[in-house]
Amino acid sequence: MRVPCAHPGAPPGDPFAHPALFYRGDEEYLAGTVPFIRAGHDAGEPVAVAVPGPRLEALRAALGASADRVSWLDMSEAGRNPGRIIPGVLREFADRHAARRVRIIGEPIWAGRSDTEYPACAQHEALINLAFEGRNVAILCPYDVAALSPVVIADAHATHPVVIDRDGERASGDYAPHRVIAAYNLPLPEPPLAYRMDFDLDGLLRVRDFACGWAARLGLAPRAVDDLEIAVNELASNSCLHGGGSGTVRVWAEDGSVVCEVRDAGTITDPLAGRRPANMSPHGGRGILLVNHLADLVRVHTGPAGTAIRVYMRL
Repeated sequence: MRVPCAHPGAPPGDPFAHPALFYRGDEEYLAGTVPFIRAGHDAGEPVAVAVPGPRLEALRAALGASADRVSWLDMSEAGRNPGRIIPGVLREFADRHAARRVRIIGEPIWAGRSDTEYPACAQHEALINLAFEGRNVAILCPYDVAALSPVVIADAHATHPVVIDRDGERASGDYAPHRVIAAYNLPLPEPPLAYRMDFDLDGLLRVRDFACGWAARLGLAPRAVDDLEIAVNELASNSCLHGGGSGTVRVWAEDGSVVCEVRDAGTITDPLAGRRPANMSPHGGRGILLVNHLADLVRVHTGPAGTAIRVYMRL
């Protein structure tokens, strides 16, 4: 695999690079990632690696003693909610080294991702381009083409300006991140059965009790119920302040999670709402940011008819 390593995937005039690495098997994975890391070390650039656990071990072994110079994160934990990856993984590392160019390997999409998670993953990859435009950062995103569906690979071409494979590096002719953001902003499927409550500003305390009471009855652990209470409070408060003054909360169990949805008449106009660090959110979104850090998955649908935000907490 021929992988340019100095400044891979950087369009002319933009210091930000966001290439997709398409690999088949361990040999191609290491051939595409290890030189990227070593080139960062040679240039004195801080390097972080956030990939699923088994890939962490393979990379550590391949790097040998220089593995100690890398910041390691298990993406299956740190990034189990895709909405958390930009603020909690990528921006956190880049901002810690803001005076220097940094390199990050981030693998947010793997074969174990569910159909419920995937739309949030695809939107995340598209939003990276907005979040880091103009930043002196390189983020390499590996994709296992042998294990992932053709839809995922097609979306990767649309969310990465440059692709790298066994034939080398080239510009993606299908690059269109805004198209991906819009394509997965779809109405969320209706649950078969949900417990529902309408609320307004005077009912915030009751809506928290309602959501947490049903979550506990559905089997959610006490600590997760505490996190859900904070998330519901943030979302319901946003509904009252920015979403028309009222909203609806629904709670149900689905595929090993308790799901809590808050729906209101507002529209989210900032695609990066909830993905900027708290002190970098001039358009709001701090409540959604907190929810992203607390939840195992957050799904959003927004438009002129209103906004629905679903919070998934694993049982």
